[in-house]
Amino acid sequence: YLLLNRLDKEGPMGVKALAAGMGIDSSTVTRQVAPLVDTGLVKRTSHPEDGRAVVLQLSPRGQARLDEVRASRRELMSQVTDGWTQEERDTFCALLTRFNGSLAARQAAHQPPQSD
Repeated sequence: YLLLNRLDKEGPMGVKALAAGMGIDSSTVTRQVAPLVDTGLVKRTSHPEDGRAVVLQLSPRGQARLDEVRASRRELMSQVTDGWTQEERDTFCALLTRFNGSLAARQAAHQPPQSD
């Protein structure tokens, strides 16, 4: 659900922008988006200024599914850390946040320039 999460956080965008933001090829995004569109999780619309271009956006059904996945992950995290102290949870969250930030920075540094 990385594509759904990205569309939720950044809003509607074209395939090229989505691919660049994720550090993957546009054709890969197109292949991954197709089943999401088919199942109603993502909507394809025409770009408001360029009717030939496609804009992808999270559908209400996609938002609901993403909310379900997030709730499930929060519940799992709660169960896994059940015996942990608050200090241990805080430390884990701080380290995980730092790790995710470092990973995002590394991915951004290795992205090819966007050509829109």
